[in-house]
Amino acid sequence: MKPTSKPLNPCFSSGPCAKRPGWSFDALKDAALGRSHRAKLGKNKLAEVIDRSKKILGMPDNYLLGIVPASDTGAIEMALWSLLGVRGVDVLAWESFGSGWGADCKNQLKLTDLNVYKADYGKLPDLNKVDWKRDVVFTWNGTTSGVRVANGDWIPANREGLAICDATSAVFAMDMPWDKLDVVTWSWQKVLGGEAAHGMIALSPRAVERLQSYTPSWPLPKIFQMAKGGKLIEGIFKGETINTPSMLCVEDQLDALKWSESIGGIKGLIKRSEANLAAIASWVSKSNWAAFLAEDVKTISCTSICLKITDPWFTALGVDAQAEAAKKIASILEKEGVAYDIGAYRDAPAGIRIWGGATVETADIEKLLPWLDYAWNEVKNSEAKAA
Repeated sequence: MKPTSKPLNPCFSSGPCAKRPGWSFDALKDAALGRSHRAKLGKNKLAEVIDRSKKILGMPDNYLLGIVPASDTGAIEMALWSLLGVRGVDVLAWESFGSGWGADCKNQLKLTDLNVYKADYGKLPDLNKVDWKRDVVFTWNGTTSGVRVANGDWIPANREGLAICDATSAVFAMDMPWDKLDVVTWSWQKVLGGEAAHGMIALSPRAVERLQSYTPSWPLPKIFQMAKGGKLIEGIFKGETINTPSMLCVEDQLDALKWSESIGGIKGLIKRSEANLAAIASWVSKSNWAAFLAEDVKTISCTSICLKITDPWFTALGVDAQAEAAKKIASILEKEGVAYDIGAYRDAPAGIRIWGGATVETADIEKLLPWLDYAWNEVKNSEAKAA
């Protein structure tokens, strides 16, 4: 039967993600439009983004945080290009983006002392294989697989190498053990529902020491440079951005940070995201056709929540036919105005990906779930009749 109730906000994309509840363009009325980002007004707003972010996240006082170009991709590649090459490197890859960072290390930086530990979608690599005398690159949460590391217990406090973490779909939704991480990157358009093209990079004192004591053998574009002549470019971490940011997006990010504070900061953000996962988990436990792509319950993401289709009719299809059937489910939901952009990532197994970050209301998740059953039955029944 076709459900009668629809989510108030049908935006379940995994990036850019839903705006915070109650958002309107009025939130941008104080944006420093037409003003220089180098002027006191603009610089103060950029510094405020840094300061509010550090406070909400509980980042140690001796960690640095900067706003950098090109979203999370720019931030993580800035780290790879600037910091790698001193030691051997281990890369952990269990979905598309982690695989991309491994490819960067091999094909672009041409590192010769490189290990890439891979796992299929739904799984984690063997974390025990990591050698912490080496630098280690990994995603905290696999945005395209819905698999996260359960915690930071596998990272030693006395590691010799740097822990370089792409946490774009984890920060503001998961507990980050800052003392176990030397570089953490993310972007505005994920958990807080901000706008794209702006990245954030957090550096531990150990990462700063590396920056100031090491000069890579390869060229560094200007937008990757965090040090010059053996000295940190400190202004980057005080709101003096490398290139020109969008002051409209800066204002929007400030609005998102203030909203985060109003709901209880990091604890409130995590609570909302975990509630969204819990709602889907309850539905999955009763479903006869869908399951989490993540195989270990401890690693199921609370943000990029990925579902696989387990019905025998579907699993008997070829890969292309599976992808087509999953696309039809997403298409029905979009046409009904129920859910936008919930198809699986293009490189991932065919299925459904629902964003569960803090800006998504649990009530909207709950209203979406009966529609998943409806769309699935519509697709399966129509395909069966056609056969």
